Order: sequence, then structure tokens, then C-alpha cells
Amino acid sequence: MLGWAITFLVIALIAAVLGFGGIAGASAGIAQILFFVFLILFVIAMISRAVRGKPPV
Repeated sequence: MLGWAITFLVIALIAAVLGFGGIAGASAGIAQILFFVFLILFVIAMISRAVRGKPPV
């Protein structure tokens, strides 16, 4: 998931440099959504691991 967010961020940066504002904005929005989904899933995974009694690695 984080890999996809970084990919869309790179696409947004390249599109912004080349002057494609609409594509850059859309790609940046997608990257932001994917990043926040990644963070939420990461926190849920860490909480579930702690509840099961396994120490964080």
C-alpha cells in the first residue's frame, strides 16, 4: 500500500513539473488517500498484535 502511495506521489511530481495540473492534483489526492489508509491499517495491525500479547518488533 505504501508503495502505491509513493508511486502516485512520483507521478504527481512529474506531472507538476511538466505542467499537467489536473493529473498532478488527482495523483496527489490518490497518494494522500492511500497513505492515510496505510497508516490506519498499520495502527490496527500494531494494536491487534499488542492485544495478542506479542511484543512489537
